Amino acid sequence: MSADPPPRVLRGLYAITPELQDTEVLAGKVAASLAGGAAVIQYRAKGLPEALRLEQAKRLAALCRAHGVPLIVNDDVALALAAGADGVHLGRDDGDTQGARLAMGRGLLGISCYDQPERARIAAHAGADYVAIGSVFPSTTKPGAVRAPLALLDEARRSSGLPVVAIGGITAANAPQAVQAGADMVAAISAVFDAADIEGAARAIARAFEPGDKHVRAQPRAV
Repeated sequence: MSADPPPRVLRGLYAITPELQDTEVLAGKVAASLAGGAAVIQYRAKGLPEALRLEQAKRLAALCRAHGVPLIVNDDVALALAAGADGVHLGRDDGDTQGARLAMGRGLLGISCYDQPERARIAAHAGADYVAIGSVFPSTTKPGAVRAPLALLDEARRSSGLPVVAIGGITAANAPQAVQAGADMVAAISAVFDAADIEGAARAIARAFEPGDKHVRAQPRAV
């Protein structure tokens, strides 16, 4: 884990990286998303060699630390620890939540709850710091993902007491709907990293969380 973790206010754009072989290109894209206001970065690279994943995770951990933004590693507690990341995010088949909590110490732990808000309560009891609900909109990244009605965001939030990430099909156009429905964060991959102007795309989504936006209804949640 990093010696001096950034402030852990879980609110805003949760940008999930694309899988790229070129570390320099990846770092450049992430830097642009941070310049646009990304509040959390998740490193997601399921198909790359282990050594390259460690190289990239370490590079992004340093980059995010310089911006005061947490780096979360997808699905791999060991990689998160080795890279000095700020947390890990686990899906349904990615291991034991309580074991991950013990391994991560003070690090952030996120849990995917899909379309099942009752899983959020279980995750909270196991020591999670936030949960994710989705796919809240049709997703180009995971077109076969089960849809989760927006109403489940607030239900998961109330049952767990944790910050909730809305994931799946998020764009600048629909992000305010997710925020209005109770999302503390909105996760995006293609809407940010496939854009010609990554910084601008990130800023457009992050704008849904700006004070004074008519859709914003919740205060930042620090953990």
